[in-house]
Amino acid sequence: MDSAPSAVTPGTPGTPGTPGTPGTAQGPTDKHRRRVATAAALASAVEWYDYFVFGIAAALVLGELYFPAGSPSAGVLASFATFAVGFLARPVGGVIAGQIGDRRGRKPMLVMALTLMGLATTGIGLLPTYETIGIAAPLLLVVLRILQGIAVGAQWGGAMLMATEYAPEGKRGLYGSLVQLGVPIGVVTANTVFLLAGALTSESTFAAWGWRLPFLVGLLVLGLAWYIHAKVEETPAFKEAEKALAEKEKGDGEQRSPLRTILRDHLGTVLLAGGSFAVNTATFYIIITGVLDYTTRELHMERESVLMVSLCISITQLALIPLSAALSDRIGRIRIYGLGAVGLAVWAVPMFLLIDTGSLLWLAVGTFVCSCFLSIMYGPQAALFAELFTAEMRYTGASLGYQIAAVAGGGLAPFVMVLLLELTGTSMSVSAYIILLAVVALISIKVLAGRAAAR
Repeated sequence: MDSAPSAVTPGTPGTPGTPGTPGTAQGPTDKHRRRVATAAALASAVEWYDYFVFGIAAALVLGELYFPAGSPSAGVLASFATFAVGFLARPVGGVIAGQIGDRRGRKPMLVMALTLMGLATTGIGLLPTYETIGIAAPLLLVVLRILQGIAVGAQWGGAMLMATEYAPEGKRGLYGSLVQLGVPIGVVTANTVFLLAGALTSESTFAAWGWRLPFLVGLLVLGLAWYIHAKVEETPAFKEAEKALAEKEKGDGEQRSPLRTILRDHLGTVLLAGGSFAVNTATFYIIITGVLDYTTRELHMERESVLMVSLCISITQLALIPLSAALSDRIGRIRIYGLGAVGLAVWAVPMFLLIDTGSLLWLAVGTFVCSCFLSIMYGPQAALFAELFTAEMRYTGASLGYQIAAVAGGGLAPFVMVLLLELTGTSMSVSAYIILLAVVALISIKVLAGRAAAR
């Protein structure tokens, strides 16, 4: 049975201050709320930076350095398959962090996730290539990518809940969007560092060691992990949930498992959440990573120019994400969220028609419009997912929903894109893939809205 898990209705502005909801924050000062929100946003940004540098490197150099056999397409496919492995590991990170985070607190899991990501990313930057250590190189690359996946799977729920559970009344969507800004900030920073590495090195030097520099920046994340550990307090909503859970367990003598509760009573909500968001993650990784490979390898466009377009597009999301989130605080999450999904379905074909011209201008136009629809969905998503579950199971439920979408959409998207292009010879097959996922999203959103109306 999948009973209604939350006192807050998805698709309507939240009501912070209700016990057990993300907005329970009567004690903290505005200054402390801002400090927590900033720390959560920075945690998200550095975590996603570390995660995205792998995607860019996968499109540019990892195929030939770690999977040298076969055709260039085979090398890219192998590289993107390794990229996808990180996504398969994300639900594992979400489950582990959710179980501990719902029982021991949001902060310790966020610190652990940041530390793991920093160490894994630095390890990739130091990893010898296939030419140096043979088959051990791709195997170790896969292991480190799995650790990255576990880290980002654990991080999102912790950062999102640190922000939304401290949010003042009527601003849960806006505060949640600060964590969502970590994605475009991570993309902008990753692209910038790769552009600088390419500009400061020759083509051969970049392939030899220049590509490693963006990975070594991952060491900086360890400093942020220490800051959150030392300076940020646990959320009031978790403290209340922890007290209530202890009283329940003391009363009936049964130790409760957030994961067991989710799988037994709310699995449908988790799957609907994942289905509603898969189109966003898939389309995002298509335009950030898949299009980078497609335009440079198939359309013979300049790598630096394509990276610059991606950089500029991501900068525009810094304004659109909080705008759509703030709007969702006023007129409802589901309404804004659904609008973005419709836009992705409608724009899928025109976008690739523009990209296929091989013009940098039309590439920018096509991906810019697409990123606007992505931002419309991404802004309210953190608050929407938080509102689907009560505090004692929120880390587990929201993380699972998000990471299911990441696996079904984002992790496989660049791989599926290359495969579809190889099998069909036309980018319209990629458009069809996006439209299919958008239809799944709209069905999921409609069911979530229907459940909310029935409560």
